[in-house]
Amino acid sequence: MRLIVAITGASGIIYGKRLLEVLKEKKVETHLIVSKAAGKVIEHELEMTKKDLEKLASHVYRVDDLSAPFMSGSFQTEGMIIVPCTMKTLAGIASGYSDNLILRAADVTLKERRKLIIVPRETPLSVIHLRNMLEVAKLGVFVVPAMPAYYHKPKKLEDLVDFVVGKVLDCLGLEHKLFKRWTGVKTKKL
Repeated sequence: MRLIVAITGASGIIYGKRLLEVLKEKKVETHLIVSKAAGKVIEHELEMTKKDLEKLASHVYRVDDLSAPFMSGSFQTEGMIIVPCTMKTLAGIASGYSDNLILRAADVTLKERRKLIIVPRETPLSVIHLRNMLEVAKLGVFVVPAMPAYYHKPKKLEDLVDFVVGKVLDCLGLEHKLFKRWTGVKTKKL
């Protein structure tokens, strides 16, 4: 399997890092793009360098590298994940504005009808944000907000992160055991 992974400058870089770790464990070929703003967020939130994060990917591209192989639909991938996805990036996808490699890769993913998954990170959401999410959802984009559940009884922060990453993997059809799936509520017999 070959996937494009983009990390933008929203809070929640931990989701992108964990996704890269899991994909590496699963031996998935990853093509990583990190936005300029994400580099600063990586240092602040993860207390690691952008270079350290990039080591988790199979291939790395600059956000301004408009000669990357996936600029063309002839480069075969199973899809693209943008995690976390800023509202600026979401707006670019919704409007077809592709002035950098992340937006061009998303545009190619859409035109080739491949899976595009975004993990938006913003709260509260404005009407503009919601409208843009609706627009991309109409195009077939999987919108997976970074909203963990609690039915699996998380014990630590990593459990919450794994839930969101697991939902991304579900969209890709990749097996995982990152969280306990819902099996219903057991009721006591009277």
